[in-house]
Amino acid sequence: MSSNPSEFIPPAAPRIGDAEIEAAVAVLRTGRVVQGPEVAAFESEFSETSGTEHCVAVNSGTSALQLSLMALGFGPGDEIIVPSFSFAATANVVRLVGAEPVFADIDPRTFNIDPESAASLISPKTAAIIPVHLYGHPADMTALTALADKHGLAVVEDACQAHASSIDGTPVGSFGSVGTFSFYPTKNMHALEGGIVSTDDAQLARTLRLLRNQGMEQRYANEVVGANMRMTDVSAAIGRVQLASLKEWTLQRQANAEFLNENISSVVTPHVAPGVSHVYHQYTVRVEGDRERFQEVLKDEGVGSAVYYPTPIHRLKPFWDVDQERGRTWDLPETEKAAGEVLSLPVHPSLSRSDLERIAQAVEKAGSRQ
Repeated sequence: MSSNPSEFIPPAAPRIGDAEIEAAVAVLRTGRVVQGPEVAAFESEFSETSGTEHCVAVNSGTSALQLSLMALGFGPGDEIIVPSFSFAATANVVRLVGAEPVFADIDPRTFNIDPESAASLISPKTAAIIPVHLYGHPADMTALTALADKHGLAVVEDACQAHASSIDGTPVGSFGSVGTFSFYPTKNMHALEGGIVSTDDAQLARTLRLLRNQGMEQRYANEVVGANMRMTDVSAAIGRVQLASLKEWTLQRQANAEFLNENISSVVTPHVAPGVSHVYHQYTVRVEGDRERFQEVLKDEGVGSAVYYPTPIHRLKPFWDVDQERGRTWDLPETEKAAGEVLSLPVHPSLSRSDLERIAQAVEKAGSRQ
């Protein structure tokens, strides 16, 4: 843990300890390094976190999203509603399967997709909604699943930042047709790299397993056109070690967030909806002034920060250029406002009490200079 006042406090601190290294080496010594027993064990163990009957491990969170859309049969002619305030992968996968992303606005309190905005975008071409549980706070799944049921839409949960988050005790990843998780190093738990798709649908799970492995269940007996998106046993072994600590780390993140909530008053701190377990992948505040200056003061005080995300997806070149050619525009005022104000502060479980005090003091100092 960092405790030296002169040490810089990073916004994220991925953990790779002796247990992770030993688990990886043990797999390498077996010679079974891809889609073996460690992957199967990780899938089984993670199903307790996702609250689903099946989990299908893949090589990244993006692959989890893309394979989910492929398994559900989406492609050209389909429209899929996504929030523009997210990482680009949420919309990239829609284009990768040949469908079109339709961008919804967000709830300004949670930064998640606004169900009313999503409802206004439904057309005869709409096939699905991808809610993102951004920063570790679940989207309004009660409203979104009701909307999907009303219009016969699939729900693909992007839970890549929300491991172990829940609504009234029900885990994210179990509300929709599928849930998707990422195990990138900066996530609340990681596997160096990797992802998982969660579902209660046995047939869908089998299709996902085929698609991740070149369309095969038995070697050379290809059943569908698939891809190579398998998870390695090295990644799975590391993921299993990390998963064993996820509950402890989540409680520490929540305690760190509570401390910051109680000791920060110069910015708008994170909202938590009733019944929600926010797992604080990011502790994201709103800076209603000069954000760059705010970050500079934090940096001078030895506190790191990051902006997720400075540019909404609909304004990124691959999407903006196509929409301009088609004369399509998006009215997303809350998305635009959030992109200009959000700032994520350190909340990771490696923080010491003195680190938290330094963070709070630096934020108050930066706020006083706005």
